[in-house]
Amino acid sequence: MDKPHDMFDRDHEWSALTRFIEDGRAGATLGVVAGRRRQGKTFLLEAAVQAAGGFYFGATEAADAESLRRIGEALSSHLRPASPFHFQHWAEVIDVLLELGSQRPVPVVIDEFPFLARANPELPSVIQDAYRPLREQRMNSRTRLLLCGSAMPFMGRLLSGNAPLRGRAGLELVVHPLDYRAAARFWDIDDPRLAVSVHAIVGGTPAYRREFARGDTPANWDDFDDWVTRTVLNPETPLFREPRYLLAEEPDLRDRGLYLSVLAAIATGNSTRGGVATYLERKATDIAHPITVLEDVGLLHRDADAFRDNRSTYRIAEPLITFYQSIMRPVWPQLERPGNATRVWRGSRHRFAGNVVGPHFEQLCREWALYFADPDLFAGLPARVGHGAVHDPRTRTTSEIDVALVGVADGGKPPLLAIGEAKWNDTIGAAHIDRLRTIRETITANGKFDTAHTRLLLFSGAGFNDKARAAAAETGDLVLVDLATLYR
Repeated sequence: MDKPHDMFDRDHEWSALTRFIEDGRAGATLGVVAGRRRQGKTFLLEAAVQAAGGFYFGATEAADAESLRRIGEALSSHLRPASPFHFQHWAEVIDVLLELGSQRPVPVVIDEFPFLARANPELPSVIQDAYRPLREQRMNSRTRLLLCGSAMPFMGRLLSGNAPLRGRAGLELVVHPLDYRAAARFWDIDDPRLAVSVHAIVGGTPAYRREFARGDTPANWDDFDDWVTRTVLNPETPLFREPRYLLAEEPDLRDRGLYLSVLAAIATGNSTRGGVATYLERKATDIAHPITVLEDVGLLHRDADAFRDNRSTYRIAEPLITFYQSIMRPVWPQLERPGNATRVWRGSRHRFAGNVVGPHFEQLCREWALYFADPDLFAGLPARVGHGAVHDPRTRTTSEIDVALVGVADGGKPPLLAIGEAKWNDTIGAAHIDRLRTIRETITANGKFDTAHTRLLLFSGAGFNDKARAAAAETGDLVLVDLATLYR
C-alpha cells in the first residue's frame, strides 16, 4: 500500500498496517488499533481502507438496534446486494464481513468499537465465536478485521486477562502523539526555543494544527505571544474549549469536578499523592480512585522515583490540559470576554514559564536522554529514565535530580548511566556542575547504584557560561546539552 502523500510521519504505523492487511495467508485475522482522540487514527485507517479497497464503518453512540441498522445500510451501499441487509444480530454482521475477504486480503475497519460494545456487551464474545480456529467461515476468509477505539481503558482490556478476544488478535497497534522532534517538523518550526514553547501547549497531537488552529503556526519567536492569543486563548477557535471537551469525552470520568481539581493540583506543582490530597483537603485514600482513573484514560502518568522505590510523582500527559489548568481555568471568565486574551496572557506569562514550559522542558530532556541521545554517549544501553530525590544522611539534605538514566542490571547493582539537571531560563555555570558532582558522590556512598561510569548532563534553554564550557572541555564525564542538540 502506498502511504498518502498528505500523511505526515506515521511510517511505523503505516508499515504495521501494511504487513497486517497484505498478509496473503488463508484465514481471517483480527487487529486492534487504539490511541487517544485527535491523534489521526481515523485518517490512518480510512487511508488504509482506501489504498487496499476495503470497508470502513464508523460507529456512533446509539442503541444496539440502530447500530445494526446503520452497518446494514453501510454494507448494502458497499456491496449492493439484490436485497438490502437487515441484521438482527451481530453474528450475521461478522459473517458478512468475513465473506468480504473470500477472494483476497481485505481490510475491514470498525471505528469507535467501544460504542458498539457498550450498547451490546456480548459483541466481543460474538467476534470470539466467529473467529474460532477451525470455523469454516474464518478458514475460507482473508478479511483483516481492525477494531479501533479511543477509550483507552476499554481498548486496553479488550485483549487482556480473561477477555473473550485474548489470543485472537494478530495486531495490537497504539497510535501515540508525535514525539517532540516530529511535532516541530509538523508545525514547520525551525527555532528550538519556539518549538519547545509550542509543544508545551499543544504537544504532538496532529489535529491541533490542521483542524483546531486551522493551519495557523507562529512565524517566529516574536510571533509566539500573538499566536497564543489568536489560537488557544481565542474563544472563537476550537482549541479554546478543547481541554474541557477532552474530559467530557471520557465516559469513565463521572465526577468531573473532582477530576478537574486533581488535575489542577498536579498542574500547580502538587505532584505526589499526598500533595494532591493536601491541595484538595482530603485524605490520601480518598483521591486514590480518581488518580487511578485518570491514569487509565491516559491523562495522568505516574513516574517512579529513580532513587526511592516507595515514592512516585504524577504529571499530566496532555500538555493542553496543563496549559488550561495553569493559565486558562483560573481566569476563565476573563477569557470568555472577547478581546481580553492579550491582557490575560500578559499577566500569565510568568506562570507559563514556571508551571508549564519549565516542567515540560525537563520531560523533553528525559525523552532526549532515553530515545535520541547517541548510544555511545553512555556506558551501556539505557533501560529507563526518570527523576527523583537523593537524600544525603551526612548533611540531612535532599537534592532533586531532573534526569536519571539507569542501565540494564547484569547480575549486580544497576548502573547509573547519567544524572542531569535541566534549566529552562537559567544560564548554566560552575555551581550547577559542582552540585551534580556532589550528588553523584552521595549516590555512590548510598551504594544502591553502580556509579563508576555515571556522566553528568546539563540541559539549558538559556545557554552555558564560559566556566561551564571550559569544564566540559576539560573532563569527559560532563555533557552540555543546549536546545539545538535536543532537536538535532
